[in-house]
Amino acid sequence: QVQLVESGGGLVQAGGSLRLSCAASGRTFSPFSSYSMGWFRQAPGKEREFVAAISWGGGSTYYADSVKGRFTISRDNPKNMAYLQMNSLKPEDTAVYYCAADRDFAQATTKAYEYWGQGTQVTVSS
Repeated sequence: QVQLVESGGGLVQAGGSLRLSCAASGRTFSPFSSYSMGWFRQAPGKEREFVAAISWGGGSTYYADSVKGRFTISRDNPKNMAYLQMNSLKPEDTAVYYCAADRDFAQATTKAYEYWGQGTQVTVSS
């Protein structure tokens, strides 16, 4: 069974921080290092949008302009984990955050990712 499970979401005040985690499990994700990872988010009434992506080994990272300088994507391949450190959060960051995985190189579109988690809610109050 292939699974991506996000955690770490919650309610935080504007200016605060959260760290999201994404745990990958299942035979398909072996080795985890053969998958690029992405984080996406979807706010109510809006389309799912790209947040950040990281290459197989973690040497390359990509960010949406809206989060550049505030969010950091990382991964720990031996632990089959990906992370999204979110600092200086703003109310407009409120959304359900999803992690995604694909064997192809890291990309910024939802169509590029084969595997998805169920999402974790992030709410930023003003």
